[in-house]
Amino acid sequence: MNTEELPKSLLEAVALFADEDRAHDFFVSMRWPDGVRCAHCGSEDIGAYVRAENKQGKVRRLWNCKACKQQFTAKIGTVFADSPLPLSKWLPALWLVVNAKIGISSCELARALKITQKSAWFMGHRLRTAIQRGGGIVRMDGVVEVDESFIGGASRFMHADKRNALGKQRKGCAGKAVVMGLLERHTDKRKASRVVTEVIPAVNSSQLIPRVRKYVLAGAEIHTDENRGYAQLVSDYEHKVVNHAETYVKDGVHTNGLENFWCLLKRSLKGTYVHCAPFHLFRYLDEQTYRFNARKDEDGDRGRFMDVVKTTAGRRLTWKKLTGKPEDTAS
Repeated sequence: MNTEELPKSLLEAVALFADEDRAHDFFVSMRWPDGVRCAHCGSEDIGAYVRAENKQGKVRRLWNCKACKQQFTAKIGTVFADSPLPLSKWLPALWLVVNAKIGISSCELARALKITQKSAWFMGHRLRTAIQRGGGIVRMDGVVEVDESFIGGASRFMHADKRNALGKQRKGCAGKAVVMGLLERHTDKRKASRVVTEVIPAVNSSQLIPRVRKYVLAGAEIHTDENRGYAQLVSDYEHKVVNHAETYVKDGVHTNGLENFWCLLKRSLKGTYVHCAPFHLFRYLDEQTYRFNARKDEDGDRGRFMDVVKTTAGRRLTWKKLTGKPEDTAS
């Protein structure tokens, strides 16, 4: 498919992918730009493409591999695997997820695609698996802001049983999940700042310092608040502190860039998703982090969409893994 034919807006994406054959051809061209290969063994020795329709009107689109003697479809080995939903629903859903500034809820996605809320919730998490940008470690330099945020409801809004279980730790961050963020400010060469986030078990030097050293090059200038957990940074970095009890900016030292990201994250969690279980938090973090880092993509919405489509292969999220149930093991 030519670049000029690709959609630039949601309206164009819906119109293009409404036809399942066009949606299938587009995904095949993105997954195998150099020609179709077997999804099982990677062989190029495959049979002709088969498109067959049964009496119920269901269409099968598959290939036969001559090397491993197995059949495969374009979905196998991707986040779309084993899904009865067609690509004509998956691709518009992906466009919505990667381009909604504060996310899109499963209820809204279900209404837009005319599927159940349960299917939309599962779909959203599978698409977040494709969005994840793990692997290579981001190495930051220049001026880096470091801060933490607490995710969770205030104790006064908790059920009495949960609130009483906290005991004397009812105030402050008790019972909340902790997220650490590092933001590298933009420079002349790179016009957009970028952020890295991670869920951490506690706010102390044993958790904070190793992560700063993991993501930030030695000698960089680091801005933090008055948290004592960062005191050890002076040995490797130019550490500057701003006291938030007095001011938020002093002599150019601040963490306001990261505060902006926290604002976007909490708007999505509180306003869009409403509830987020702690064991799913890292996926929502990956989603918001990707959108923030790709917000200045030269190709706009289409660029983010194309970028994520290319990473749908080689990733898998089953219902049992998502819900914490034991996976089936081969006997």
